[in-house]
Amino acid sequence: MLVGAGLAAAAAAQAIPMGAYGNTDRFDRLTGQRTESGLTYLAWDQGRTWGSPYSFFLRRLRDRPHIALKTRQGGGITLQGIARGKGDAHLTGLALAIAESGKPVLVRPLAEMNNERNPYCAFYANGRRRGGGTTTRWFKKAFQRIYILMHGGTAQQLTSRLRALGMPGVKTDIPVNRYPNMTVVWNPLAVGVPNVPGNHYRDYYPGSRYVDAYGNNYYDTNGVYAFHRTEELYKAYPRKPFMFPEWGLTIDDPAYVKAFARFVRTHRRVRFISFFNGAAGGAYDLGTKPRSRAAYRRHIVPLSR
Repeated sequence: MLVGAGLAAAAAAQAIPMGAYGNTDRFDRLTGQRTESGLTYLAWDQGRTWGSPYSFFLRRLRDRPHIALKTRQGGGITLQGIARGKGDAHLTGLALAIAESGKPVLVRPLAEMNNERNPYCAFYANGRRRGGGTTTRWFKKAFQRIYILMHGGTAQQLTSRLRALGMPGVKTDIPVNRYPNMTVVWNPLAVGVPNVPGNHYRDYYPGSRYVDAYGNNYYDTNGVYAFHRTEELYKAYPRKPFMFPEWGLTIDDPAYVKAFARFVRTHRRVRFISFFNGAAGGAYDLGTKPRSRAAYRRHIVPLSR
């Protein structure tokens, strides 16, 4: 399947593009999968002012790079700062590098925003609000700005859209990159952590005009799982493609792998799944889980054909 033709084509063909996090060559040897999309996490300004350049990641992440944009713990840019344009150099630099790569890309900004472990979550673990520049209001504005800049346009066009949302404009043209070549993914958890009023996924929804696709991250860490909350999220926005940007397990549980495959097969809007395999020998490594690895080969790999 040619990934560059767009994720929308996958539904018609009843084939699901497959991603993975970790050593994708090794993962493909373990599973017999042909991974189309490698995942990396970029902290703010990584690729621009520190670390390997954007082009390094875009080259190594297979046919359709999957980039999760994060902010750092303990300081750095806030949601308010992003919304007000203080992070534009990073967004513009990444957008330019993506355009130069010629590859279709998944960009997943500020994922699991309703998870208190992330500095852009509006709540602490005890249920207290963070406040300041980290609120659901500022999240929505930050996400809208990222969406607009990632899809590009002339400085005048971008400024017009941003000012209509009460945000400052830009001075730089950005190459146009439309969906599905550029897919901006909104990725909450189906259940907020903490699960308190105000930290529901709906509290962070930036609006349908600023979401290309959305989805849930779902892991099995104790053998207890149920897909009813994922079902709720799936039904919440019925006109949008659904994805599992991350899924995986820390125990050898083939029943979970089979149940996951069943969910994907029976939900036609699922357009993409990406297994979090991590480092060889690590907690999530499928190579250390023979029964689950066999279930993956039997139930997951055929979904891509």
